[in-house]
Order: sequence, then C-alpha cells, then structure tokens
Amino acid sequence: MLKKDLGLFLLILLVGAVVAVLNPRFISPINISNTANLIGLYGLFSIGEGFVIITGGIDLSIGSVFALLGVVFISLVTSFGLNWMLAVLIVVAAGVGIGLLHGFLITRMRLQPFVVTLCGLLIYRGVARYYTDDGTAGFDFGQSFPTLDWLTTGRTFGVPMSFVVFVVAAIVMGVLLHRSVFGRYLFAVGKNEEAARYSGINTRAVIVASYVICSGLAGISSIYFAMYTRSISPASHGTFYELYGIAAAVLGGCSLRGGEGSIIGIALGAVLLQILQNLVNLLGIPSSLNFAVMGGVILAGVLMDGQLQRLRARKVGRGGGVGGAAAAPAVAAPR
Repeated sequence: MLKKDLGLFLLILLVGAVVAVLNPRFISPINISNTANLIGLYGLFSIGEGFVIITGGIDLSIGSVFALLGVVFISLVTSFGLNWMLAVLIVVAAGVGIGLLHGFLITRMRLQPFVVTLCGLLIYRGVARYYTDDGTAGFDFGQSFPTLDWLTTGRTFGVPMSFVVFVVAAIVMGVLLHRSVFGRYLFAVGKNEEAARYSGINTRAVIVASYVICSGLAGISSIYFAMYTRSISPASHGTFYELYGIAAAVLGGCSLRGGEGSIIGIALGAVLLQILQNLVNLLGIPSSLNFAVMGGVILAGVLMDGQLQRLRARKVGRGGGVGGAAAAPAVAAPR
C-alpha cells in the first residue's frame, strides 16, 4: 500500500503543478483555502465509505443520509429550539442508528449491501422530502451559533476547521485501521469472510462496526454540510455525494473486492478528487462534466485494481503454483 500512496501523492503534485501553470489562480491563498474546505467536507465521509469498501461492501445511501439528517438538525435547532450541542448528539446518534440498521440487514437478514443501501438511498430521501413537505429547510433569519459556526465553517490561522476535523478523523481512523486488532479483522473479513469466520473472528460484528463508522461519520458530515449550505432542499441536497466517497476510496487504493485500502490513500484520493474538480472550474470546463470526471476516476481505479490483481495472480503462479498458494496464510492481515 505504501507504493500506491506514494504514487498517488506524486500524481497529486504533478496534477497540481500542471493546473498551476495553466491557471496561476490555483495557488492563490483564497483558492487553496476553499479547496482545503471542500477536501475536509468530502474527505470526512469518504473515510467512512472506505471502511465499508474494505469489508467488501458499499454504502450508496450517504447522500440521502445528508438530506434526512440535515433537515432534522435544522429542525431541532429552529422549530424545536434545542441547544445545538444536544441537536448534534441526536443527529450523530441517528447516523449510528442507521449504520446499525444497515449492518443488521446485511449480517442477520443476509441481504446484499448494494440492495440495503440502495433502498436506504430512496427511503431516507423520501422521508426527508415528506418531513419538509418537499420544501426547503433553513435557519431562521439572523440565527447564529458562534461556537458551532467556528467549529464548522470557521478558520484557524487561515485553515478551514472542516479540514482540521478531517485530519483529526483521519489520524484516529488510521490508528484504528492500521494499529488495532479491529483493523486486522476488517482486512481479514474483506479478504475472505469465510476464512476469517473459521479463524474465530466475529465477522458479523466487524461488518456491523464498519457500517456504524460509515454512517456515524456521515452524521457528522451532515451537520457540516448543513452549516456550509445554510439551507437544505431535500430533493437535491447530497445527490450523488456517495460517488465522491466511493471515488476517493477507489482512488486511494481501496479495492471494490475488499481487503485492501489505507487511510492515507483515502485522504490522498479525496485531495486529488477536489483538485480535479478545481481544475474543471478554473479551466472553464462546463460544470456538468463533474460527474463525468468522477465516473472516469472510478473506472480508472477499477481498471487499475483489476490489472494489479492479475499481476499478483501471475506472481503467485510463478512462485510455486498450487504449492505456493497453499503456503499462503488463510487470513491475510494488513501490512
């Protein structure tokens, strides 16, 4: 994974240099600050998506979760007049609850992650639209929360707080994924769930935990997006945002087959994705091509993953055929 991460970092430097030459505004302080803010906003939930992908699953409901929890958060602090700290706790708890529901349906009811989260995508957005009577939810005129505003949309020494929170979350999740037993179990389940189960790993608990982490981070992100946009139209808010998370994870080396990935890679994937989006804007390319850029990124990542899998299979075959494969451990742990 270290080689992948290093290669991605060099690609970011190359793309950044090219964009800076084509349009010097790319390296202006205001553009760098705005790009860092977007990296924080989109990178936070991309980490959660990466956890799910490492288990061999996927979460397609993130954008709809943003719409539902976003309108709930705004409603709690406006219509119900709750303290914003209590509202934040309720929204994050709701995100964790959604993750538990997804995990239960996948592990206990034996449903496919694609089906469960696709249904969630439709249900959560439908509920959000019904809750607001298909209208727009927003804060009251002049309503402000100084501390919350600083934590979500403020800056510290010019660095957006969203980016700071993203970095902190990446460090914490990096330790969890790469320096804990849970992280080893997560990779093992993604590599071979059946082998992991026979090795004594509670695979159901590991999978449920990955969805809880994903939806919990989505709950936190929903607050950041609500504070960033200041108003939410449930019909469109968060639409296709899950694709950003998937693209960042795939770009960062997470295999859609499961069992591979790193937090550094996901973070770098989020950075590269936003640089590409910034490139589209600065070069005057129609914004309608943003989704084409994401689609191309995901396709390129899947193609590269397929090529790497074939190369590894050839190396294993040359290394001893059946005997060499038999000597490999049944459950692979991350390096």
